[in-house]
This record gives sequence, structure tokens and C-alpha cells, in this order.
Amino acid sequence: MRLEIPVGERPIVLETGKLAKQAGGAVQARLGDTTLLSTATRSAQPRAGATFLPLSVDIEERMSSAGKIPGGFIKREGRPSERAILTARLTDRPLRPLFPKGYHNEIQVIGTVLVADQETPYDTVSMVGASAALALSDIPFAGPIGAVRVGRTLDGEFILNPTYGQIDESDLDLVVAGTKEAITMVEAGANEVPEDVIVEALQVAQEVISAQAEAIERWAAEYGKEKQQVEAADENPFVEELRGGYLARIKESIVSTDRRARNTALDEIREELLEGREETEVPLILGALSTLEKEAFRELLLKDRKRTDLRGFDEIRPTTAEAGVLPRVHGTGLFTRGETQVLSSLALADLGLAQRLDTLEPQTGKRYMHHYNFPPYSTGETAFLRGPKRREIGHGALAERALVPVIPSEEEFPYALRIISEVLESNGSSSMASVCGSTLALMDGGVPIKAPVAGVAMGLVKEGGEYVIMTDIQGLEDHLGDMDFKVAGTRDGITALQMDMKITGVSAELLQEALGQAREGRMEILDIIHETIPEPRAEVSDYAPRVEVLQIPTEKIGLLIGPGGKTINALQDEYGVNISVEDSGTVYVAGIDGVSAKGAVSAITAMTKDVESGDIYTGKVVKITNFGAFVELTPGRDGLLHISRLAPGRQRVERVEDVVSEGDAVKVRVLDVDKQNRISLEKVED
Repeated sequence: MRLEIPVGERPIVLETGKLAKQAGGAVQARLGDTTLLSTATRSAQPRAGATFLPLSVDIEERMSSAGKIPGGFIKREGRPSERAILTARLTDRPLRPLFPKGYHNEIQVIGTVLVADQETPYDTVSMVGASAALALSDIPFAGPIGAVRVGRTLDGEFILNPTYGQIDESDLDLVVAGTKEAITMVEAGANEVPEDVIVEALQVAQEVISAQAEAIERWAAEYGKEKQQVEAADENPFVEELRGGYLARIKESIVSTDRRARNTALDEIREELLEGREETEVPLILGALSTLEKEAFRELLLKDRKRTDLRGFDEIRPTTAEAGVLPRVHGTGLFTRGETQVLSSLALADLGLAQRLDTLEPQTGKRYMHHYNFPPYSTGETAFLRGPKRREIGHGALAERALVPVIPSEEEFPYALRIISEVLESNGSSSMASVCGSTLALMDGGVPIKAPVAGVAMGLVKEGGEYVIMTDIQGLEDHLGDMDFKVAGTRDGITALQMDMKITGVSAELLQEALGQAREGRMEILDIIHETIPEPRAEVSDYAPRVEVLQIPTEKIGLLIGPGGKTINALQDEYGVNISVEDSGTVYVAGIDGVSAKGAVSAITAMTKDVESGDIYTGKVVKITNFGAFVELTPGRDGLLHISRLAPGRQRVERVEDVVSEGDAVKVRVLDVDKQNRISLEKVED
């Protein structure tokens, strides 16, 4: 069974009934030649003791899909790549709100990349395929969803599902997902694109998504399985029992500018309610308390028009920014907003330390890397340190995306850059705080960024036609609200965007209002950054490597490298530098100080320039023969100092060893370079 959905110039093609027939639902989804097998399967019984939706979404990359064999010693796919993890998150986010409340059967969605055509990104294919697989399965699901990527040409025309090449030339890379009624998820990178353009792109995307969802819905109605019947969860009897006596008290408890005071007040209520209760009643009471906490929060905002920390809806928390907070580190920034604090540290290195990528995508490397860490102490908790989780990888990628548009080119700033954002305290919006802290670190490190970037997280509470948009949400507002909308950008426009909905969706008009309110908050934060450090430092840190750039003829690259890397390694050892050579003949020389880097540059320049008659060198005698001495002018370039030219006035010399020995430094002049590139020398007196 086949479904073809027109999207711009290329359709998305879905097929079912041939592969993976024992899965709950299985779909081959294809855009261009990029193809995924998407499956959705549930467990027969609910997970015992589950109080949440046990949904897992995984992406399985197969290197054969791109005609590649994995690099390294182990020729088998290992842990998921960063792209696979980000795509799994991207697929998960619009699906998660669409399952029945209280549904506790395990759901596993797997997307296996079968073909990666090197032209078409597979993330939107994964999202549409997963949606179709769920729609065809017997899993209860309030979808389907559609998904589309929107780019923009230099002429301002929107492109639907652009290729990698078109994305590279676009100032917008916007991925949108949603149901046939509304948008539920947004992920974007942009090159300082104005808010009104983003809104226009969202409206274009919404039309496409709606058409996709309706097409999949009709297809599933014809070929899908009968949905599992889910009985409505029993009403928690304690909700009504406790509402009258505790709702007002809970509302009072959550109104506090101090997170710890709020938690303490709620803990006291919890202990009071649980005292003397039977063990079977405990989970019901805790569930009722959670329900009443959400009711109190929503009533506080929608009825009382008040935030839990008494801020205005468009007000950011008290904010401070510092630069240069650590010694020796190449650049540091400390950004504190309310009870969220992030320390960002910059490390600069030569381009040889840029990241090499062994993935399904055409991109083979990147020189700017942003890593985000969320240690348990940042929320006053303890936990095992097991490496970065998916959330940390996602937040790091979002911050990286926000800053990429302002990072100078290799030609302007020939360094590899890595930023580590360490979350020291967290009460909401830590990913956007990492954007701000990293802007401070880059400027402190002397990186000539195009413009400072700031980020702010927006929230929403909506019931019917009533809604409240909140600027700079804290943890409770994120947890109990309906939307988490992160916006990062410069004064001129947006550089990154991420939105997740916990309700069925919002209109583009509401998002436009949220974007406008976010812009006001962003401007305020950019003012704080400007007061702290108005512009990047004039020089990189004294502890950062110094990188010199030169261009050599491409035909001289082999000469510089030497047999087996002998020449380039000798230069690196002699001058204490790292040397990177591009295929174009661009050479990057990185040393711990300017003197060593400049010395190596001089040596490379001398080595790779054409040797001409009259040039004078001080070279080393590398070989003695009975007819003269061979002198190394530069690494890999020797000339013959004939025995007849060893003495002044061409006086007769009986033995070469009487005048020079191997290892001696001698000053010579080039007499001639013949057609075979053989060099004749004469000795020059100092």
C-alpha cells in the first residue's frame, strides 16, 4: 500500500505491508532517495507501577545507507551519533503529547535509516514515518502529525524540504511539526532572521503539515489496525476531597521568589497529608497533590493574573553577567538569571583539532563545538555521573546553533573553538543562559563575533480562549505550563528557535505574540551583556595559541609534508608548533607564542618559495663527497657547494673535510638552478 504526499517540488512517499509485518505499525518513508523504516510497537500490558508515559524513540543509523564503512578499528555502528540523538528527540517531541492521559503501555518507535542520499536530511522523514507508523498501528494516538523543513532563498522565497545544498545557501533552517489543527513543535536555526519572517514561514509550514496529517489519517483509516480501547482512568477520589481544604493553601505555597521556600512549604503539606495514611493510599494522595498543584498554578495565572514569583508576565528575573572570571582559560563568561547560573569556558586551538565527523551526512567536520553539562548539584540533588544524556546533547546543540551565525570564518579567525557550558544552578532556562554565558566567553576570548547573542525562554498557559504568555520562565512554569518556547538571537534577528507544546497546539498568531514579547526580553539581556563587555577583546588570551596563516603553491604541499611526513614533523619539533595544511595550499601554523609561530612561517616561506640565482641562505651541511658538500637550504631542498667554490677567490682545496664538516652551518649564494632543478652554490664569507 502506497501513499504519495506532495510537498513543494518533491513528494514524501509512504509504503506499508511489505517490511516488518510483525511490528505494531511499519512504514517505509522516502523523500528523494533518503529512506527510513519507521516502526511503532506497544507492549501487551501496562508497565507495572508506571506513573508516566513509557515512550521511547530511537534512530538507528546504518553507514551502508550512505555507502560507507565506519571509521576506526571497530567496523560496526556503536553508540548513536549526535545527529541520531537529535533526530530521536525531534521525532519524540511532537508525538509525546498525543497519547491518552494515563496510558502506561510501553511504546517503542524505531527509525532505521536505510538510504541516506547525501542530498536530503532524514529528520523530517523520520517524523512523518513515525507518525504514519503510529497511525497504522493499534496504539491509541491523537495524531497523526505532519512535519516539514522550511528554507529561504536569497530572493526571500520559501523552500519546502530543501536539500543540504539549498540549506547551506539559506538564511533559515526551520523544522515544524504539528497536527492538522495546529503547530506542536518548532526547531530552527537562522542567520539573524526577523520575527515577522519566522511567523510567515510558520504559516507556510502549518498549511503543509495540515495536508500531510489529513492524508495520513485517510490512509490509516483504510489500511490501519483497529485501535486499542483504553478505559478512562478512574477519578482520583482524593482530588475532590482535598480541593476544598488545600487548594488555597497550595496556591499560597507556590507564590514565592525562593524556590527552596516554595519546595519546603509544599513538603510540609505533603507530610501532613501522608501522616497516618495506609500504604495503598500514598500514591493516590501524591497524585491528587500533583493535580491540585497544577490547578493552583493555572488559577493563579489565568484568574489572579499573577506569577509564582510575583514578576510581571514580560519581566525577566534579576540578571548579572561577568567576563574573565577564571585565570588562564582562554575566555570565560558567568551568566546568572534568578536561580539559574551558567559558567561558559572557551578553548582555542589550531584547526587541526577541529572535530571530524564520520556520519551519514555530507558534513565531514566542524570547527565550533558547544558542549553543555547539567550536573546534579545544579538542582541540589545527587545522581551518578554517566556522561551526557540526550537532554544535555540537545541543549548543547541548541546553544551551538544559536551562536554559529556569529562565529567568524576561518579566514578571519583561523582557530578551532570549543565552549563548555557548565550549569551551576538551575531553575529554568539553562540552555538560554548557556547562550548568554557563551557570548561572554567568546568576547572575553578575543573572538571577533559578528554580534552578541542572547536567549530567553517563554512560557504559555492556555485554557479555551484565555491565555498568558510569560517571559523568562522558571522551572515550575516550565513543568506546569503548556509551552516551552526558547528564542535566541542578536539585535537584528533570530539565530535559533525551539518550541515544545504539551497541549495539542497553538496558532501562528499566538506564536507571533510570543516572539514579539521574547524580542523585548532579548534586548534587555543584550543591554546587560553590552554593559559587561561592549566588544570582543582586541587580542586572544596570552595563554591561547597564536595562529599564523600563509598560502603556498599547491604543487609545494608535498615538499612541505615530506616523505612520510618527515619534513613537516621536523618543523613542528624544531619550532614547537602545530602545522595544518589544506588541499588549497592554505597553511595554518599554531604556536604557544607569536615568536615560535612566526619562525615556523619564515621557514615554510623560505622552503616553498622558488629558489633563484643570487638568493643567499645559511644552510646546514648534510653530506660530504670528494667533489663537494651538499647543503640543505630549507627542509627538503639541497644544493651542491662544489669543492672549487669552498674557498675565497676559488683557491684550490685538497679535501672538502679541510673546510667543512657534516652539521656545519655555512652561508651560501645560489649560482644557478638548472632544468632538472639542481642547485649550484658558492660559499659566502660572513
